[in-house]
Amino acid sequence: FRNDIIIRGGAPNETVYYLDEIEIPNINHFSTQGSAGGPQGMINISFIDEVTLSTSAFGVEYDNPLSGVLQFDQKNGNTKEISGNFRFGASDSAITIEGPFTKSDNNKTTFIFSARKSYLQFLFELIGLPIRPDYWDFQWKVNHKINDFNSINFIGLGAIDDFSVEAPDDFDSTQQAFLEQVPIIKQNSSTIGISWIKKFKEKKGQFVLALSSNKLKNIFSRFSDNENLEGLYFKNNSHEWETKLRVKTVNYINDWKIKWGGNIQYSDYHNNTNDIYNQINYLTKFNFYKYGLYGNVSKSFLGNKLDFSLGVRTDEDNFSKGSKMADNISPRISISYSISNDRRLKWNSSFGIYYKIPTYTILGFKNITGDFTNRRVKYTKSNHLVTGFDYSIGNASKISIEGFIKKYEQFPISVLDGISLANKGADFEVLGNEEIISIGRGKTRGIEFLFQQKLTNNFYGIFSYTIFKSEFTDINGDYLPSVWDSKHLSSFSGGYKLKRNWEISSRWRFAGKTPYVPYNLDASLANYPNMVLDYSELGNLKLDNFSQLDVRLDKKWNKEKISINFFIEILNLLAQKIPIPKEYGLNRDNYGNIINPLSLVEVDVNRESVVPSFGFSIDF
Repeated sequence: FRNDIIIRGGAPNETVYYLDEIEIPNINHFSTQGSAGGPQGMINISFIDEVTLSTSAFGVEYDNPLSGVLQFDQKNGNTKEISGNFRFGASDSAITIEGPFTKSDNNKTTFIFSARKSYLQFLFELIGLPIRPDYWDFQWKVNHKINDFNSINFIGLGAIDDFSVEAPDDFDSTQQAFLEQVPIIKQNSSTIGISWIKKFKEKKGQFVLALSSNKLKNIFSRFSDNENLEGLYFKNNSHEWETKLRVKTVNYINDWKIKWGGNIQYSDYHNNTNDIYNQINYLTKFNFYKYGLYGNVSKSFLGNKLDFSLGVRTDEDNFSKGSKMADNISPRISISYSISNDRRLKWNSSFGIYYKIPTYTILGFKNITGDFTNRRVKYTKSNHLVTGFDYSIGNASKISIEGFIKKYEQFPISVLDGISLANKGADFEVLGNEEIISIGRGKTRGIEFLFQQKLTNNFYGIFSYTIFKSEFTDINGDYLPSVWDSKHLSSFSGGYKLKRNWEISSRWRFAGKTPYVPYNLDASLANYPNMVLDYSELGNLKLDNFSQLDVRLDKKWNKEKISINFFIEILNLLAQKIPIPKEYGLNRDNYGNIINPLSLVEVDVNRESVVPSFGFSIDF
């Protein structure tokens, strides 16, 4: 149900996201505060011009990545006329409008705007499910071309999320357990930003100035009676507000590329937490500044066969006391050597040290005496070593193979549960809202194979396979497998364009057996509906292999001023079982009455069904 991005054995919150030079803290609906991921992405694919994923050798201009940087470049609006599209799918509908602000022949200002509304709540009601996820999202971009050397982008992204429950008409033990145990979530998030891109007139290079502000309002609650919102036993009412200024300059001097700049950030955080089970009750409010500086030089040698890059950045804030700029120096070096004269076969290697500031939920936690217990937590540190080869097959295809080693230091560990926070945050919860110590270590290593082909001879696709191992220490210093340590990850996404505007596409995903944390049934029964995990069992139990094949068939009709695309999609075509941990609910009779004495029984969570759907889009 969730959409967590796991890159080379790293935790979901180790990836940062950028939209046209503006950082987006999270790109998913119903995101886990203090982590990342969620069941539904927010970004409208109609906006995207190009996507770049970096899994190592991160650009020095990005702060806080430990596993990945995902950069989205958005297209500009239509310069000629008003156009757009309407999309109707299985879970939501969206409309996108774009065009120029004026009807002149030399339009310098364009816009693109979209709004999307879900109707999952109505579908779930029809099929008798008790959960009611409801969301809106909005996205826009305004581009103004001042002249041939200067342009301004104004972008925005926002979401309104509401997760509630409603009892189905007919009793079902599985649905009753979901009804009682899921959280109630009200979450709003938004990011707005403006960037100025100035190309230098007299020399190669450019200057980028980006100012942005993002907010997250998260009210996360758990009730003993979800249906009537009574018996509150956990509530996290918090907001995060960041204002960021980023500066980047790129110069070219005597074949050297020099990149330098910095960033400053003002953060405001408020949290009112009441956790009855763990006896945590506090109100926190603070603000602080975070700042960073960076520089990078790169050049080609040996007749452009050897590309070399060397960079460094450092970060600090004036709230946490665990580390200073001198402690967070982040060097990185990368080289690429063309083995063949036609530059098709290359050897690539990189080494880097990267740091991430503790999350607001960690920094803002207060103990029973009202002290900021985690204020001396250090920035999380990750050391990367990557080497491999890539080979270009013509102009449209590429094969690559890379080996990687990542070692973590100063990773946060939960004092309460004694495990690394890397093994939390995979469900709907608030991550880091507890006392932690930054003594954890981790290590991931593996080999990744990738084949990608752009549209050629009517076929396009990308296939990847990664074999890896991911471990993090507990509070005693013992290494335990991470909860995404599946050892094997593989995926394929591609399609084939047929005649008469027909297209068939598919997506296949595979993950090996994955460790999971089971419930402590005695503690869960004593505190029901609060299900308590037994972290002492981490590494002892594994889920079965995961495999799913989705297939889609599209047909497009093109008219003079309109284009219609209709699709049929079948999820889990092979009806393979989706492995999930065992779930439990109170023992009840066939009418839903609780049987005394109280006991927990396993409920059926069969996830083998084939899910057909259809939809259409209209471009105008």
